[in-house]
Amino acid sequence: SKYKEKNTLPFIEMLKSEIGDFYLIPEGGTNRLAIEGCEEILDASTHEFTHICCAVGTGGTFAGIVNCSKPRQQLLGFSSLKGDFLQHDIANFAQGNNWKLVPNYHFGGYGKINSELIRFINSFKNETGIPLDPVYTGKMFFGIYDLIKNGYFPKGSRILAIHTGGLQGIIGMNELLRKKNLPLLEL
Repeated sequence: SKYKEKNTLPFIEMLKSEIGDFYLIPEGGTNRLAIEGCEEILDASTHEFTHICCAVGTGGTFAGIVNCSKPRQQLLGFSSLKGDFLQHDIANFAQGNNWKLVPNYHFGGYGKINSELIRFINSFKNETGIPLDPVYTGKMFFGIYDLIKNGYFPKGSRILAIHTGGLQGIIGMNELLRKKNLPLLEL
C-alpha cells in the first residue's frame, strides 16, 4: 500500500520528517535532469544515421535522444510495456516530432518473455557476440529485425540501435525460465 503512495505529497512529507531533506528520484529515473543527461548520447558522429532506435521503459532516455537528434532523423522507441500511455509521457519531454513509439514488440508487457524471443536473443549473441537483455534491448532488436524483414526502412537507410544495457537481469530471468521449463538465455 505504501508503494502506491510513493508520489503523493503526504508520503513525501512523511519521508522528509523521517529522513530530512532528500532528492526523490522517480521510478525508472525519468525526470528533467535525466533527460538532459540523455541529450548527450548523440553527437556529431551520429549525424549520418537516418534512423535511431532505442528501447523504452519510462521514456526518459528516448526523450533525451529525441531532443538531441537532427530533425531529418527518424527515431523509433521500442516500448517494453503493454499499452500506449507512454506516447503522452514522452511527448511531455520530447521537443521534436521526428519520433514514433513502436508498441508491437513488448511480448506481453514489461518483463514478459517467450521462447521466440529467447531463441532470437541467443541467436543474435551467437552471430554478433553482443548480448541482449530480455526486458528491453532484446525486444528492440527483435523489432528492428522484423521491421527490416518487412521493408519498413527505405533502401539506403542507416540505422543506429542504442543498446541501453540491462544485462544484469539475465541470471534472474534464467531462474524464472527454468521454473517454466523454457529455454535459457545464453550468458
